[in-house]
Amino acid sequence: MAILELILQVILGITSLLLTLLILLHKGRGGGLSDMFGGGMTSALGSSGLAERNLNRFTIVLALVWFTTIVGLGLITKFQVI
Repeated sequence: MAILELILQVILGITSLLLTLLILLHKGRGGGLSDMFGGGMTSALGSSGLAERNLNRFTIVLALVWFTTIVGLGLITKFQVI
């Protein structure tokens, strides 16, 4: 069980970093922190519709993996025999 817990912890760390990076890559919708750092300016360098949809899909899949990993670690911790 210790090996599974270690694998899940590594997956959690990697997915947490990737999820943070992917969320920061999303185009700002106006208002909030994105305007504070210059994200409110319109730019011709924004991602296309297909790239934005693929980024959304990848972010959702990675968020589901992250959530499943957290639930798995919680179940291992709850039912772990001391």
